[in-house]
Amino acid sequence: MTRLSASPTVDGGTYSSGGGITVAADVIETEGLVTVCGVWAQSEQQSVLTKGVEHKLLGSGSVYLGDTAVVRGLAFMNEVEPLNSYAGVLARCVKTDVAWTADSNDAAIKIRIPAQNVYVDGDEDGVVIVRFKQTGPGAEAKALLETIVDEIKG
Repeated sequence: MTRLSASPTVDGGTYSSGGGITVAADVIETEGLVTVCGVWAQSEQQSVLTKGVEHKLLGSGSVYLGDTAVVRGLAFMNEVEPLNSYAGVLARCVKTDVAWTADSNDAAIKIRIPAQNVYVDGDEDGVVIVRFKQTGPGAEAKALLETIVDEIKG
């Protein structure tokens, strides 16, 4: 475990039913190898249909350093509350077998989570499908949502 930097890479996505997740990650060097550290958060208000899907969803995600996938599967990350900034948050880490090179310091860090159906249910009345799409940070705190609504109302 370590604390995320002042500017971790942040990404995520939203569910078609509302709400979403945010993932924040850093890539650091440990004993000559790439180490990925990160956290994730989910919206405080979201459909009951998306509760409990995070493990599978995060399991399909990856962290890239430049064009190289250094970690496949983000389920090792710890859950935190949705925040405006993830700087300094205590994060779980995994050391990879990818060598840290001189180019690693300047390589872009990318978080990728594929679009996918996270809930499908059908009966004689029809089919309900809830889809996840990577759209950027998607976890919103209730207080943050209320602030945005208040600003819109003016």
